[in-house]
Formats: sequence, C-alpha cells, structure tokens
Amino acid sequence: MTVIVDDRGAPPKKRSKVAKKTEDAPIAGPSKPRLFAPFRALGLVTNHVPFALQTRSFKGATEGPRIHIVTSIGRSWMMWEGGKMTLLFVGPECAQSITYLAFDRDYVLACTGPHVVRYSRGKEVDRFTNPVGTNFAFVTTFGDVTLSLTEDGTRMLIWNSESRELQGSVEFDNGFTATSILHPATYLNKVLVSSSEGSLQLWNIRASVCIHKFDSSNLSDAATANSPFITALVQSPAIDVVGIGFASGEISIYDVRADERLMRIYMEGGGIRSLAFRTDGQSVLASASTTGHIALWDLNNGGRLLHIIRGAHDRAVTSIEWVPGQPVLISSGEDNSVKQWFFESPTAPPRLLKFRAGHHEPPNIIRYYGEDGKQLLTASRDRSLRYTSVVRDSRSFELSQGHIAKKATSLSIPATSLKFPPIVSLSYSSARSKDWDDVLTVHKQEVVARTWTVKDKKLGKWTLSLDNAPSDKGKKKRPDVVGSAQAACVTACGNFGLASSSSGVIRMWNMQSGMKRKEFNVGPCPTEVVSRMRSTEKARNVNGLVTDSLNQVLIASTYDGTINFFDFHTTTLLHTVILPSTCSAISLQRESGLLAVVCDDLVVRLVDIESRRIVREMSGFGGNVLDVAFSPDSRWLVAASLDSTIRTFDIPSGRLIDSFRTPSVATSVAFSPSNDFLATAHVASRGIYLWANRAQYTDVSLQGISEKDINDVSLPSVQDEVEEDGIEALQSLSIEDKPEDVFATPSQLGGDLITLTLLPRSRWQTLLNLDVIQQRNKPKEAPKAPEKAPFFLPTLPGVEHRFAITQKGSQDSTKKKDVGKKLEAGASQAESVFYKKLVSEDPDGDYESLFGYVKTLTPAAIDLEVRALVSLEGLSTFLNALLRRLKSHRDFELVQTLISVLLRLHGDVFLENSELTDPLANLRKAQTEESGRLLDVISASMGTLGFIRDVL
Repeated sequence: MTVIVDDRGAPPKKRSKVAKKTEDAPIAGPSKPRLFAPFRALGLVTNHVPFALQTRSFKGATEGPRIHIVTSIGRSWMMWEGGKMTLLFVGPECAQSITYLAFDRDYVLACTGPHVVRYSRGKEVDRFTNPVGTNFAFVTTFGDVTLSLTEDGTRMLIWNSESRELQGSVEFDNGFTATSILHPATYLNKVLVSSSEGSLQLWNIRASVCIHKFDSSNLSDAATANSPFITALVQSPAIDVVGIGFASGEISIYDVRADERLMRIYMEGGGIRSLAFRTDGQSVLASASTTGHIALWDLNNGGRLLHIIRGAHDRAVTSIEWVPGQPVLISSGEDNSVKQWFFESPTAPPRLLKFRAGHHEPPNIIRYYGEDGKQLLTASRDRSLRYTSVVRDSRSFELSQGHIAKKATSLSIPATSLKFPPIVSLSYSSARSKDWDDVLTVHKQEVVARTWTVKDKKLGKWTLSLDNAPSDKGKKKRPDVVGSAQAACVTACGNFGLASSSSGVIRMWNMQSGMKRKEFNVGPCPTEVVSRMRSTEKARNVNGLVTDSLNQVLIASTYDGTINFFDFHTTTLLHTVILPSTCSAISLQRESGLLAVVCDDLVVRLVDIESRRIVREMSGFGGNVLDVAFSPDSRWLVAASLDSTIRTFDIPSGRLIDSFRTPSVATSVAFSPSNDFLATAHVASRGIYLWANRAQYTDVSLQGISEKDINDVSLPSVQDEVEEDGIEALQSLSIEDKPEDVFATPSQLGGDLITLTLLPRSRWQTLLNLDVIQQRNKPKEAPKAPEKAPFFLPTLPGVEHRFAITQKGSQDSTKKKDVGKKLEAGASQAESVFYKKLVSEDPDGDYESLFGYVKTLTPAAIDLEVRALVSLEGLSTFLNALLRRLKSHRDFELVQTLISVLLRLHGDVFLENSELTDPLANLRKAQTEESGRLLDVISASMGTLGFIRDVL
C-alpha cells in the first residue's frame, strides 16, 4: 500500500458522481468519498413488496421443478434459487422504488415510477412508459398482453408484450379505485379488477368494455363496514371460482360465473394480505394476515381451520404462494425474510423447511468478529444477535435464544415478546472460542450479562448477575440497588468477562465456569466533577469498560466525565483522568494503547493509556458522536455523528482527512481487521453497508480538508454473488482517481543538493570490481570434451550429445550458413540502445533518459556498454554526458563509478588523442568542485554532531 501525504493543506478536488444507490436513500450528489468507495450491502432480503414466483419443469428431469423467487429491496430486486435459497441475480438500481414485481416467461417485470421495466438475467432489455406520466402500482401478464394499473387506481393500460406498443387504455368510473388484476382461468381476453371500495369488475381488454360489475354487498358482509378494501384476489383450482380477501379479515370464495358467494371465512387478528390455494390435490386455502400469522383452511369441511402458524413472520406477511404440485408454501414478510413451509401430511402442522432472513429492525451495534474480517456480529432493536458473513450470505444466521417459538406457540403470543431486550453493549474474544463461550452482552434495563457461543450458534451457559449473591445460610441477602447493566468487556485472552452498571458496580467473572472473580470500585465522585455535575457519590454510571492486551490495566469511564485506571490483578484504583465534559462511550485500540473517549461536548479525545494523558482532540462534529472505530494500523479514527456524517481523522497529525454525508444517520461503524472494509449501520435501513478502503488499492491523498468539503454519498447497493458485479464495483478505485494536487517526493529536493541514485550500493561496487569478481569466478579447469558417439552416428559439436541429421542438398546448406554469417556480422555492427540514447540526448541537457536506462542494466551490461565505446565521437559524447549529469547534482555515486570504469578501460585512448584533452579537463574540474563541496558539507555535519554528542 502506498499512501502519499500532502502537508500543504490544500482542499481536495471535487469528485465524480457515485453510481451505486441504496434501497431507501435519495440519489446522491455529484461527489464521492476520498478514502472509502461504496461496495455492497449485507443482510437485505425483502421488503413490503410481494415476491414473484416462477416454477419450471423440464421433460425427463428426475428432480422437481426449478423454483425462482424474486424479491424487492427498494430500488433493486433479488432473484433467489428456491432449492437452496441461494442468490442468483441482483437487478440494477432504478431511479425510483419498486412497487410491484411479476414474471413474464424469461423476463422479470418491475414497476418503478411511471415505468414497467423488463429484465433478462439481471439486465434491462426494454420498458413500458406511462404516457400520462403517473406511477404504476401493479403489473401482470398473460399471453402476449401486459396489463398495468396506475398508482391512483383510475386507469388500466394494455400493452403488447412483444412490440411494446400501447394497445388500449381503460379509465374506471368515479367510486372505483382499482387495486389488482386477475385473469380467470379459461377466460379469453377477460380480467377481473378489484377495488378499494370492495367491488369487482369483469373487463374485456380487447374491446375495452366492462362486462359485469360485482356488487360489494354480494362479495362481503363487511361492505358497510369501515374496511371493505379488497387486499387479495387469487384464482382457485376450480374454474370460475376465485378467492377474495378483505382488509377486515374476511375471506370470500366466490363463483364469478354465477355471481354467487360459495363460502365465507373470517380470520381474526388483522386484515388479509395474501391468499393461496393448494394445487397438489388437497382442498386447502392458505391466508396471511397483517399480524404475521398464516392460517390454513379445509375447504371440504366448509372452511374449517386446520392450522394456524402464529408468528410465522415478526411483521405483516406480504405474500404467500404454493409451489405448484408440491406441499410447500412460500411466504415473505415485512420482517426482511422469505420462508418455505413443508407439509408432511394433509393434517400435520407445517414445519419450516428453509429460509433466508435478516434484521427486521435497523442494527444499532455492529462489530467485526475474528481476525480475518469475514464476519460481523450485529445487534438490533428487534432483540436479536446475528452473525453476518461478509463473504457469503448463506453463512449468516441468528444466534438462538432457546425454544422461543415453541413457548410462544403454547402461550399464543408473539415470539418476539419472549426474546431478550435489545443489546446495549457487546464484547467478544475469539482466542478461546473453541473451548467455551466467547461473546458477552448486556441488555436494556437488565441487571445481568449473558454469554453466547458463536461456534454453537446459540446462547451460552451463563447468566452473570450484578446483584449481590445469596448468603451461605440459605437466607437471601437483600440486594443493593445496582441499576441496569451498561457495558460489557471480554479480555483479550478470552478467560474473563466484565460488566458494569449505572450505579457504579463493576464485576468480573470467569467465562469458562461463570464464577465471580473480582469486583472493582470507582470510589466517590471527584470534587471537580461534583461541582460541575452536581453529582452524588451513589450514582456513578459506568458506561464503558476496556482492558489492555496483557490484562494489566482495566479502564472504566463514567458518565460524569472521568476515566478510571485500575490494576487488573489487585483491583486498586491507580489513576483518574478528569475530562472537560461528560463521557458517553470509550473504545480502545489494544495494539497501540490509544483510548478514544466520546464526550458530550462534540469532541473525541484520545488518551494514551501508558502516560494516562490526553494526546489528541478531534472536533468539528455537527451533532453527538454515536460511534467510533480505529483502523487496524492505528493511523485513522472513523467517527459517525448525529449530523449524518462519517468523518475520518489522521491520528498522527490530528487532521480531518475525509468526510462524507450519508442519506441516513450512521449509528455504528466497524473497521475490518484486514483493513479492507469499513462497515456501517444506519437508522433507516436494516442492512449493513460495506465501504471499500481505497488506500488498499490505489494512492490516496491524506491532506487535510475542511468542513465545507463534505461530500453527499448514497449508500452501497447489494452486489451479485455469482457474477463479477462485485469486481466491477471496485473499478472506481483505479489510479485515475488520484488527485492532481497530490504531493509526491520529487527526484531532487533542491538544485544545490546532491542526490544519489537510491539503488543498492553493492551494484556500483560490483561494477568497480567486475574484473576481480570475474577472475574469482573463473573455472579451475577447462570443460571436458563429451564422449564420442559411435562412428556410424555423427554428432554435432557442443556439451550435450546431439546427433547430426543428414540434410539434403549441400549447396542449400552452404548458402544458409553464408546468410547466417552475414546476419551475425550485421548484428554486431548495429548500434545498441545505450549508444542510441547517448547520441540522441540534448548536449546541454541532463541526459535523464540515458541515466534512467543505465540504472536498469546489470553491472556486467554496463561494463560491456562502456567497452563498446570505441570511437572518439562516442567517447567525447560520453564525457559530456558525465559532465552534464555531475553539474545537475544527480546520481553522484553512479557518475563516480562510470568515471572510474571509463578511465580504466579507455585510459590509453585518452593519452593518445589530444582532441579528448579539453573534455577530460572540464570533467576533472567539475569533479573536483563537486567532491570538495560534498566533503565540506559532510565535515561540517560531522563536527556539529560531535559537538552535540559531547555537550549532551
């Protein structure tokens, strides 16, 4: 990695527009970060848009049908393979959010703004545009026709799928707001259109004529209620029969040919979001509600309830659909998950077959797990702790909290209500992860800390309480008021875990046995803090805990603005640093011993734990600092603040070197241990976003910037795992993005300074003693002649045995030999590259090209080139080149070596030819002046150093 630092403090050059967008973020401004490039997003599976399902069966195939599932993640879509739930494609970013998805044979259709875009293998092929300009909200296809509904529900557009021509447009009457379209089976050129008023209409799309209107009073008993909204319309296996779902929770099985309701079903606990009829011979209807439940109804017994999957999703179910001909139900929910449910028998309850999920609430804590930078631990307000893989999404999982789903089903309550409260602090050590629990967490409004094991993907053995333990006599000792747990810390060795509370209690346990080992006391509040904070001695909120890499020091921060250093072994309070402001969080870089303290006066202070002094102060934030992260080499500090800005500071200089503003506030940041990615979590998104470190791939400028140079950047998008889209995401990291004003070390710092070649000294020593080295490496005895072959096998001369092949035509052979001799003679007379560069240079220049070429040659090659200077013109030109290079004060030791070699090889030529006397005298004069000046400077420097050494 090459990092070029500019000390001039010039503002950076404006950048080009970032191409990648995110699901919820607006389009970014015309710039991009200097140090971090948007790479990809993790943990996004689906959102509120219903998924689209496609199944394909191939003739002669022994396996089942191929299943493709397309989900929306905002302005992009993702295609999953249903067999293993692996990601196949990620669609490109759209200008607006996707509102509906559908399949059209080999194409994926997506409604985005006033367009219906058609994709093939993840690439856009064409689009249908609304001539009116209003947004689309629904699209469906059958045959060669594509139908779409506008967002306001007043118009239906009819397109030809092949020619993309608009064939017709239908405007609905006032009081009819269309919501969805269904093509009934066997109905030619006819579709059913549902409305938010609770009524249906049957339309002929060829003639654009309404054939029949179904009164809402016949469709539902809730027509006069406040929620007659039709939310689901689906075809049943029986011809002329459809299923209609309402926002009131009512389901109607309706015969559209006879205009008669066949069955009425009511699902309690929320409105209907989706309906699906089973197609493998079982008369079962599945319904999904807005509360996350999925109900199964037996249509042969008058709609009797078979099963209900309570809490199938933690939020509203957006869509359900049966796999054709299989007992598998696929569901998606607003909880960012897609699940497959398998039914082993018609009467048995379903079981979860496979799924893909992420957080359904934005993460608030993210930390890299391990030392390879390939996995993250993420905690969210959805009360879950997840392991997220950076390499492959299929390796991600949620750490189990026990048999929550079974308990929730027996108690008929949501599973989320049985989970632990949200995590407020998380710490880990992978040093002993294979032996015992390696993660420690504390939760909101709890007085205990919990251990977790990533290896077993579940909750650990121990629940570590901050309350006082009961007495030995069996009588429970009344616990003191300890407050809620605030911070957790696992030592670098992985043997001990520590937790603190809002009342100042700090305790340490053994991670293997769960036994309490020590307790630390922060003591009374200092006088300076009492006068400033009006604090009492009994309420010292310890909101941060860290230990050094050798378990020598425990550092605890308190909200009232103190940093307390404890002896890890004796629990003695060694030192207290009083901060100018209250403290909200701390973070320690164990390798460098730097402690970052986040203060409420909008300043991040760095404390050296060895000297226990504040060594740096990072300021300039426009809001409270939410999280900080050190780079692995301890050179950068990345901070996320409430003003939606992520800033990067250079620790040695204390300067702001990069800053960019994201569409939503970043609540947590983490730097990869391998220094390649920065991970961020944001308040408005459920994903984890990766930013590539540009310094790993190209030269970047670390010059200081001001607050006015903050760039607006969109969040990264999801990248494809299978194709090479992830590699294309790094194209923006090319060397072409290097600023024009980057400071680079020049070849010569000053005109009066003497510069060396910066090449190894051994090269020029070898050139000076080349004859001695060659004589020393000369073989001791002559090579032996090879053994003669039998007389009847003629051989060729040489070391190896090679048999001569009889050639036909001795005359042709003789001619070829003559031609070869002529070519060799001509080649010997050809000018070398060295000689061409020598004679082509400007006589008054510095011969930069010549000496640059000489630096690339080996000592033997340089010696050969100097020996080849046999003409007086060549020698005179070479003397001038040495003179000009000597006067330019560059490559001093190379010039000295070449002068020595030249005089040794061609000294007799200089004595016999008087025309070389003047050039040689000029070179001698310049050599004397430069050598004398260099010796004077060295002598003065040595004298100064000797004086200083003697005085000190």
